[in-house]
This record gives sequence, C-alpha cells and structure tokens, in this order.
Amino acid sequence: MEVDCPPEESISSAFDEDSVVLGDVKDMRLEADAIVNDVLFAVTEMHVSQSLTSASDVTYINVETRERNRYCLELTEAGLRVVGYVFDEVNEELNTQYHETVYSLLDTLSPGYREAFGNALLQRLEKLKQNGQ
Repeated sequence: MEVDCPPEESISSAFDEDSVVLGDVKDMRLEADAIVNDVLFAVTEMHVSQSLTSASDVTYINVETRERNRYCLELTEAGLRVVGYVFDEVNEELNTQYHETVYSLLDTLSPGYREAFGNALLQRLEKLKQNGQ
C-alpha cells in the first residue's frame, strides 16, 4: 500500500480524535467504547457486545434506536455496518453497506437519532450564544 505522507505523520479516519492506534492498526475494541460514549445520548441503549468475540481489528456494538429497533453492528477499519437485527447476532447472509461514521449509520436507521442529534446541536449553539453575550 502506498502512502502519500511521511511515515511519522499520522493518518486520520472517521474516528479521528478518540482513535487508539497500535502501530498502523486501530484497536477496534477501544474505538467501539469511544463510539458508544459519543452517541449514547441519542439512542435508547448502546453497548459493546460482551458475547461476541472481539479482536483488535473487529468488534461488535449492540444498539437500540429510539424507535425500539435493535441492531448488532460490526466495527472494522472499513467502518460500521449492520450484521444482525437483534443484540449479539451476526447474520453471515446479510450484505449491508459500510458507513464511515456512526453518525451516518444512525442517521439512516433512526429518525429519532436525527432529532436528538439536532436538538443537542441547537442546545449547544444556544449555550454559546448566551455565553457570548
């Protein structure tokens, strides 16, 4: 694989700030924890699977949307995708699209997530406006 930047320069991805890099490979288990902490406010339930086997290059996240739909998500270097429609389930027959970010994935799955995210953004903007005056 060719890289257009010097080796000492870090390469960023969709999960930039909270990324944990081991050599050239991110530890997906730690990445999953950061993802859960980042969007937990906008879903009903979300946690890293304790039942499915995780590794440094793949881990699984269970999420229940505000609409009460449950999903098992796979997190790899390629991104996130739905691999099951119940917690702790990997359906090998599913061929779902990878999403670069958890925000993109949840935006497609949950109107309630979109609304919660938008409301949180508005609240932050209001706070900034109040603090600036």
